[in-house]
Amino acid sequence: MKNKIQLLPAGNDALPRRQFLGNVVKAICATSLLQWPIAAMSNTTFKIGDGITVQQVIDIILKEIPGVPFATTVDTIKSGNAANKVTGIVTTMFTTVEVIREAVKLNANFIIAHEPTFYNHADDMQWVPGSRVVAEKEALLQKHGITVWRFHDYWHAHRPDGVFYGVVKKAGWDKYTRSGDQCITLPGSMQLKDVAQHLKKSLGIAGVRVVGNMDQSCKKVLLMPGASGGKTQMIEAEKIRPDALVVGEVYEWETAEYIRDARALGHNISLIMLGHAVSEEPGMEWLVSWLQPKISMVTITHIASQSPFSWV
Repeated sequence: MKNKIQLLPAGNDALPRRQFLGNVVKAICATSLLQWPIAAMSNTTFKIGDGITVQQVIDIILKEIPGVPFATTVDTIKSGNAANKVTGIVTTMFTTVEVIREAVKLNANFIIAHEPTFYNHADDMQWVPGSRVVAEKEALLQKHGITVWRFHDYWHAHRPDGVFYGVVKKAGWDKYTRSGDQCITLPGSMQLKDVAQHLKKSLGIAGVRVVGNMDQSCKKVLLMPGASGGKTQMIEAEKIRPDALVVGEVYEWETAEYIRDARALGHNISLIMLGHAVSEEPGMEWLVSWLQPKISMVTITHIASQSPFSWV
């Protein structure tokens, strides 16, 4: 079955994001000798003629993830029913209203999203009490019988990290890094502006933000997609000492100011900020080619949620 890739324009909490990497490592170490419970996996045997349920798709995915189940995870169903028969699957970063509407057009009733659906890490629908937007979005999902499952912690725990691998593969940098290593050693020295332009073009980003000298020479790049948090970003930068730190997003009063002062003190380090959604989207795009051979009876389509911002 031919994979479909579709890009669309885009029209804390219980488990702090910046602690996630450390928690995953601990979980993998603590459970590396355990097997996924037989009872939980028993419903992965099915007849193709009977179709496949949301839960069966989830079970197939989790069989490939080390250390499952995690004691604490945000990777739960956010809307819909695990028993629903799947008519089609959509992968995306954020389950935006636009993504939901496109899924309906594709007759896809199962959305696998990397990030929250209801605007906070735990997807607490009462985080903002009485939110009309939350209620209307949930009503839209229910109207079309769509189930949303978040695939965040487990996808990062996959080896290789599903998001990181998708990004380096799309950027053409997969041959310049080792498994489990976020450091990219470029084959030749590039100027900072060339690194930024390469990432813009290869990842399909409208614009990036930079702290540093555009003519600075860059050979060692520390790539940290998404939002790992200022403390983690700075710890890794101190340890690796890259020429360029490439991230999804930052708190501007943390990492951005750290890089500015580091440069003023004579350290050769710059910052490239890609944007959260676009920095991890390739990982959810790669999920299509990873998952489709395992589930041949339904079509899996990637719909990019894209950045919510416009450049003026």
